[in-house]
Amino acid sequence: MSFVGPLIFLVLIVGMSYFLMIRPLRQREKQHDKMVEELEKDDLVITAGGIYGQVEHIDEESIVLKVESGATIRVTKGGIVKRTEG
Repeated sequence: MSFVGPLIFLVLIVGMSYFLMIRPLRQREKQHDKMVEELEKDDLVITAGGIYGQVEHIDEESIVLKVESGATIRVTKGGIVKRTEG
């Protein structure tokens, strides 16, 4: 019996999975990390919860945002979805 055929099929499935699912996720993750690293004080952002805020302070793992009511909130860097224009 030959196991070459099923082995090639398995390798193709794994390769397709990587290029169709894993690679795009890693690219989006890199884009997000780059966007967060480029944030500066006074940038306007939207959080994953839909909260709009202005960057007040950036720490190692979190960002302090000033929201419309004047209150400040601390969110993780992963909680920032995108930068907006004002």
